[in-house]
Amino acid sequence: MAGDLFDLSGCRAVVTGGGRGLGRGMADALVAAGATVALIARTAEVEEAARALGGVAVRADLSKQADLEGALDAATAGLGGLDILVAAHGTTRRHRALEHGLDAWDDVLATNLSSVFGLCRQAGRVMVGQGHGKIVTVASVLSFSGGIGAPAYAASKGGVAQLTKALANEWAPHGVNVNAIAPGYFRTELTAPIWRDDAARNAEILARIPAGRWGEPADLAGATVFLASRASDYVHGVVLPVDGGWLAR
Repeated sequence: MAGDLFDLSGCRAVVTGGGRGLGRGMADALVAAGATVALIARTAEVEEAARALGGVAVRADLSKQADLEGALDAATAGLGGLDILVAAHGTTRRHRALEHGLDAWDDVLATNLSSVFGLCRQAGRVMVGQGHGKIVTVASVLSFSGGIGAPAYAASKGGVAQLTKALANEWAPHGVNVNAIAPGYFRTELTAPIWRDDAARNAEILARIPAGRWGEPADLAGATVFLASRASDYVHGVVLPVDGGWLAR
């Protein structure tokens, strides 16, 4: 009985940023639980990833409004419907605030926040109309704290957390669950400038993580399947940290 709650057989899921990193790890988890996936990303890696998962690939730059709307339509058409949206794409620019240009700020906010709203709004229209659906956004431990040297990223992820709650308030009565996962420090290409290239900062981070290691994309599997499955039917507006204990320290 408990296992059935996490069974995603027959579910159709769209995962953005699914070509690599956290998005790929989340897509792997959904497929392992029985879902069929469509991956959206702007890099060519999305096509190879989709083939490996037996899914649909859509290449698009989600920071551009025209790409965004067409991409979700194409992914949904390829799946034959939409039950789950995982918005896992994102970017960052590492600058201290005094040196942070407005162009870089706008790029991060457009990619990490505005496009997430656009995707959720588009998916929400489908899901509210059909009376069910699961939306999982990707926030961050920087949704709770300010971080160092990434003010635009922190602002965007704080926005994702609040957007998730706002959408949950509106769509819960219509059978749509909107929740967020807040990853801590994970080993991906996005964070490579720290774990690979900055030994001092890497040591500071490891010293604060009670689990004693960086996260790997597979560490998001359980939270992803939970929030995408019937097991979370009465869970709305949660921002769930998966951080090795970072926020508890």
